[in-house]
Amino acid sequence: MRKILPILFVAAAATFTLSACNKNEQKPAEAAAEQKPDTVPLPTDPSDKTAWRKYLSTVVTNNMQGVKSTRPYMYFVPAGDDEAAQNDRANQLDNVKTTVARGVLPGNMMAFGGPDSAKTSALVVDAFKDAQPGSFKDVVVMFVGSAADGETVKQGLAASGADVRIVEAK
Repeated sequence: MRKILPILFVAAAATFTLSACNKNEQKPAEAAAEQKPDTVPLPTDPSDKTAWRKYLSTVVTNNMQGVKSTRPYMYFVPAGDDEAAQNDRANQLDNVKTTVARGVLPGNMMAFGGPDSAKTSALVVDAFKDAQPGSFKDVVVMFVGSAADGETVKQGLAASGADVRIVEAK
C-alpha cells in the first residue's frame, strides 16, 4: 500500500503537467481559427439550394455581431418562376408572416437571402407590412442580396424599428 500511493501521486502529477502542455499547443491553433472567418463562394447555380443555404449560413454566422441569440431565424427564398418555386415562396411568406405577427424577442436575428435578390426583398417587405410600429426594436433583420434591394427592405421595415443590416451577396 505504501508503494502504491507515491506511484499514484507521480502519475497524477504527470497527467496534470502533460495536460497543461497540451492546452498551450491548442491555443495558437484556436486563435488562428477565430481570426479567419469561414468563407464560402457565392453559388453560381440559382437552383442549387444546398449550396445557397451553406453560403447564407456562413454569411449569417460571420455577421452575428451584437446578436445575443446563437440561433438566428434564417429564411432561404428560392428563385425561379415555376410552380414549385412559387409555392415554396408562398409557404415561406406564410412562415415569416406568422413569426412577425407573434413577434421576435430583442437580441434575436432574422436573416433573409436567396438567389433572386428582388424576390427576396419583396418577400421581406410583404411579410413585415402588418408589423406594429416599433415592435421589432433591438431585433436585427439581415438581408443578403443587392444593395438596391437592401434599401427597399430598409425603407419597408423602417416603421417596425428593426435594426436592418444589408450584406451584399458576393
